[in-house]
Amino acid sequence: MLDYKLLEALATVIECGGFERAGAALGLSQSAVSQRIKALEIRLGQPVLIRHPHLEPTPAGRRLLNHHQQVRLLERDLRSALPTLEAASPRLRIALNADSLATWWAEAVSDFCRAEGLLLDLVIEDQDVGLKRLRDGDVAACLCASDQPIAGARCVPLGTMVYHPYATPDYIARYFPEGPTEVAFRQAPAIVYGPHDQLQHRFLAQCGYHGAFPHHLCPSSEGFVRLAAGGIGYGMMPRLQVESLVAEGRLASIAPARSLAVPLYWHFWRHSGELLARLTRVLGDIVLR
Repeated sequence: MLDYKLLEALATVIECGGFERAGAALGLSQSAVSQRIKALEIRLGQPVLIRHPHLEPTPAGRRLLNHHQQVRLLERDLRSALPTLEAASPRLRIALNADSLATWWAEAVSDFCRAEGLLLDLVIEDQDVGLKRLRDGDVAACLCASDQPIAGARCVPLGTMVYHPYATPDYIARYFPEGPTEVAFRQAPAIVYGPHDQLQHRFLAQCGYHGAFPHHLCPSSEGFVRLAAGGIGYGMMPRLQVESLVAEGRLASIAPARSLAVPLYWHFWRHSGELLARLTRVLGDIVLR
């Protein structure tokens, strides 16, 4: 029989990124959290955490985290059916990309969260790697660009976000007077969201350029737009996010005939209860562009 206090300690250590912060979240000392993890490992007969060079679950730990995520959601359904059970606001941990959060996500889920009394724990992750969070048991669901479901999970297509390479008119006149050429790509500073962001690379490959390029790193969707609007670089942005800046003439595409379409898929565990099923139906009604 599993001791769910031990599983909760494991999940909290991973979610908080350390024993001390997990202790603060659980109202326990760091030592008490460590003892719960040790007790879980003794009961299981194998480690559940890799502590060095960085904290992450072992394969066994991932299985336990996946189970814990699903139990959380099933318990929420049970509380709805049996109101006399101790009530608690449901919390759903979801990985999604920053551009979705900066554009359509809030409008899509706000009514649902209010109606359900749902608390969101959002993990911002690039759309190309968010699925790893689900596989590791760190989240109950994720938005990502992969259409390949993992074992035990469902994959639902939500639509497509279209990205364009935007910059200010002055920047375009300075670096791209002859359009998107190889010389321009070698010299013009780009803006890249982070080390896992491949949108810029895919756009350059689409233009026939495969070499190195100077770039800023900016792990903030809003900051990304502000840097581009400030004239220090060009970058791939969804039209939905910068419509007003484009309409005002403050941003324009360096290659109007080119764009990148990024499909988004909603992944979630199959046996995670009615809450995720209802959220999935809500997300299925949105239209991305």
